[in-house]
Amino acid sequence: MTATKKPILLLNAGQIEQKLKRMAYEILEANFDIKELIFVGICRQGELLAKKLAAHLQDISAINVTITRIDLEKSHPFRQAHDALEGGTEFDNKVIIMVDDVLHTGKTIAYSLKPFLSKKIRKIEVAVLVDRSHTAFPIKATYIGYELSTTLSDNIRVCLTGKEKGVYLN
Repeated sequence: MTATKKPILLLNAGQIEQKLKRMAYEILEANFDIKELIFVGICRQGELLAKKLAAHLQDISAINVTITRIDLEKSHPFRQAHDALEGGTEFDNKVIIMVDDVLHTGKTIAYSLKPFLSKKIRKIEVAVLVDRSHTAFPIKATYIGYELSTTLSDNIRVCLTGKEKGVYLN
């Protein structure tokens, strides 16, 4: 009989907010001359992080932030017959920040870029709460809350709501 490993708390709720606030300052510094940013949350977790990040950014600047979400079936990203992008947001000549909870191999973010390839984007940046440093795709996060080298078998779990709010290593 094998004992189940107890998850290790890496970031508590307060530390997550602290990381997001710092990331908001970094986004402001890199985009101080921009009047509008578009945050694209990848799936539900990315959207929740995008909303929190946007709130911190709007507390410290006058930058208008539009939030949208891209839904992606991570196990079958090519099955989508339509754009996975939610809403009717205009992207031409805009700065887009892709937001996700964990950057592992870069695969999810790489596939999430598909709807933008036919648009005239000013620039695309990536913001992640946790970067695991195992990239297999040419994706690098521009804004990182917490960087952690893990083994490929380790699992990072991000809980953004409820009593268990935190980042855990399983």
